[in-house]
Amino acid sequence: MLRAALLSSPRRLLSALVVVGAATGVAVGSGATFSSRTANASNTFTSGTLLQSNTKAGTSVVTGTNLKPGDAKTGEVTIKNTGTLAGDFVLTESGVQNPFTAGALSVKVDDITNPAAPSNVYTGDMGGLARKSLGAFAVNEARTYRFSVTLGKDAGNADQAKTATANYEWDSTSTQN
Repeated sequence: MLRAALLSSPRRLLSALVVVGAATGVAVGSGATFSSRTANASNTFTSGTLLQSNTKAGTSVVTGTNLKPGDAKTGEVTIKNTGTLAGDFVLTESGVQNPFTAGALSVKVDDITNPAAPSNVYTGDMGGLARKSLGAFAVNEARTYRFSVTLGKDAGNADQAKTATANYEWDSTSTQN
């Protein structure tokens, strides 16, 4: 019936085709979309480094021979953070052999980076310096430490011909944020 009506009048057929075409255009046109894309290629990640230099690496900071009561020996070392990361630095005394009587052989370690205001790190018997925090070192920060070793004025005959040794180790770990 619809077919007969459309075929009997070309005008109706044309009108029906226009309506169907318009509806198809609207349906197809409403499905049109815009699109866009961006990219972030080659995202790269590199770990930093935590390195240090030591002006006395592999050698003694301070030594003394033929000491008599009251003698003191001093030496200096500069520790620098040469890595790309800030680090928390620690000084540790290890491998200590100290046959001197308690209080006879003392060690004093001072941070003399600012000579006008030195800061004491440790004062006490050789062998008594446990793990000592030196704080955070920024990248390229250097600090200078003076070690003073003194045979006390009151050292007695029991401290003659004795030899004490100690290692001083500088460790660092990356600073936690």
